[in-house]
Amino acid sequence: MSSGNRMERPLRQVDPEVAEAIDREVNRQATGLELIASENFVSEAVLEAMGSVFTNKYAEGYPGRRYYGGCEFTDDVERLAIARAKELFGAEHANVQAHSGSQANQGVYFTVLQPGDTVLGMDLSHGGHLTHGHPLNISGILYNFVAYGVSPEDERLDYDGLEKLAIEHRPKLIVCGASAYPRIIDFERIAAIAAKVGAKTMADIAHIAGPIAAGLHPSPVPHCDFVTSTTHKTLRGPRGGLILCKKKYRKDLNRTVFPGLQGGPFVHIMAAKAVAFREALQPEYRVYMQQIIDNCRVLAERLAGHGYRIVSGGTDNHMLMLDVFSRGITGKVAEEALEQAAITTNKNTIPFDKNPPMVASGLRIGTPAVTTRGMGETEMQAIADLIARALESREDPASLAAIRGEVAELAGRFPLYLSRQAAFLSE
Repeated sequence: MSSGNRMERPLRQVDPEVAEAIDREVNRQATGLELIASENFVSEAVLEAMGSVFTNKYAEGYPGRRYYGGCEFTDDVERLAIARAKELFGAEHANVQAHSGSQANQGVYFTVLQPGDTVLGMDLSHGGHLTHGHPLNISGILYNFVAYGVSPEDERLDYDGLEKLAIEHRPKLIVCGASAYPRIIDFERIAAIAAKVGAKTMADIAHIAGPIAAGLHPSPVPHCDFVTSTTHKTLRGPRGGLILCKKKYRKDLNRTVFPGLQGGPFVHIMAAKAVAFREALQPEYRVYMQQIIDNCRVLAERLAGHGYRIVSGGTDNHMLMLDVFSRGITGKVAEEALEQAAITTNKNTIPFDKNPPMVASGLRIGTPAVTTRGMGETEMQAIADLIARALESREDPASLAAIRGEVAELAGRFPLYLSRQAAFLSE
C-alpha cells in the first residue's frame, strides 16, 4: 500500500480500538450531565482547528522570528490569537504559547523569581491550586510559599489575614486566584497589599476567565503585573495556557516561555485558541456567561433546599462547593454514586476539611458545560433534584440505574455533537 493511501485511511481502519474509545466518549458526553467546573464543550469550529494540519508544523520562536522555515501561516494564526486575547481582556501583552495553565504559572514564576524566594499563595484546601505552592508541586519545591486562606466565620477570602502575612513575610510575589472558590475575588485589594510590601502580583484566572472577559467579574488586568489562565474552562477553547502581562515584562516573559520552558508551540492549539477568543468576543458570549452564573445560583439554592450546606452560603460565579459530609457522606462516595447515575462531578476538599483530599468532605459542581448545551434554570432545578435523589440512593444500584435513565432523557433534549453521536449509534 502506498504512503498516500495510508494517509487517507480513516481512523476506524487504522486503529479500531482508539476509534471505539472515541465513539464511546462521544456517547458518554452526550448522554450524561457534565458538572465538573473545569470542563466544557468546545464548538465544532474549535475541534476543526485542533485537528488541522497545523499539528504538522514546528515553529520554535515567535512571529517574524522563527528558527524554522515555512512559518508564514503559523505567524498569521499566532498573531490573531495574541491580538484577540489582548482585545478580550484589555491586556498590554499576551503570550499564547504556554501548553497548559500550569506551564503558564511556571512561566511567570521563572520570569520574576529565584529559587527560595518567598511567595504568598492560596491554600489548596481552601480553594487554591496545586501550582500555587503545594509542597508536592514544583512551585512548592522551588519556592518558599506561605499559604493564606478563607475566614472560618464565612468561608470567604480573609484579606486582613493575607495582609498580615504579607507584612510579616515580605514576599516577592503574591499569587491570587483559585480552583475551588465560588466568590468574587477582590484583585484590586490584593494588588494594593502587594504594593504595600513591594511585591509583584500574579492572578490565576483559569476558572473565571470567562466571567472576566464578559465583564461579569472584576478584572485583575488593570491591577496585577501578570495574569494567567487556561483556555479550556469557561473560555470554552482548547486545552492550553495563556499569559497576560504589562508591556514592560514582555521580553522577559517571552524568553522564559521559549526557550526557557518549552520548545516549539502547538500551532494547531494556538489556531484553536484564536477561534475560541473570536467566539468569546461575540455579544452572545456575555449572554452565555450570565446564564452560567444564573444557573449556578439556582442549582445552589435548590440543593440547599434539599438540606445540603453550600460552602460560603452561595456562589457568585460558575461553581458551587457542596458540603456533603454535613449529611454524613464523603466526597468520594458522593462522586462515585453520582457517576453511576451519569452525573459527573469531582470530590473536593472544603475549608478546614477533616477528611484527606482523596476522601474529602465536598463536591465541586459547575455549570459551564450544561449551559453550553442550552440548559437553563428549569433544568438546574431538575438536576439538583436528581443529585439529591442519587445521593440518597447511593447504596441502591437499581435506583441509581433508574436515575441514569432520567439523566439520559434530559441530556437527549439538548443534543451534543449530534453528527458524531449519530455515527456511533449507526455502528
